[in-house]
Amino acid sequence: MEISELMRILPHRYPFLLVDRVLEAEPGVRAVGIKNVTVNEPFFAGHFPGWPIMPGVLILEAMAQVAVAALAPLPEYRGKAGFFAGIEAARFRRPVVPGDQLRLELQILKRRGPLVRCQATATVAGEVAADATFTFAITDAPAEVHFGAALRGAAGQEVSDGAGKAAL
Repeated sequence: MEISELMRILPHRYPFLLVDRVLEAEPGVRAVGIKNVTVNEPFFAGHFPGWPIMPGVLILEAMAQVAVAALAPLPEYRGKAGFFAGIEAARFRRPVVPGDQLRLELQILKRRGPLVRCQATATVAGEVAADATFTFAITDAPAEVHFGAALRGAAGQEVSDGAGKAAL
């Protein structure tokens, strides 16, 4: 999934769109994405001057954004948005610095009602940088911010390319 398609399912935009590409996605099961970390990231200006390290909370956010690639295609999540309900066992094992490519692997562990539990691991060159288990609370959202918000036309109707795929 290229960035243009990813931007159709994620409401995030620069500087908080933290995934560059989704390599694999099995709806309701798992997804794998990447974030190319560059020195131009706005957070490096203050974290830390002269010693740029990607903030751990942004690594967790990137993991969560990859989760959308596994959830957004499911009909029960149309018109919904997800919010962190819990972050457990988050561990940061190595710094993520400019020039790193962060591989974000996410597994959906359980879906029950409005809650989704996931396990995610972020690696750089095969070395674990961070891992966490987290829970999302899925809720109704305004049309302009839900999963797949850009898949809707100006009047709120779903837009299709005629082949069952959403189109802008």
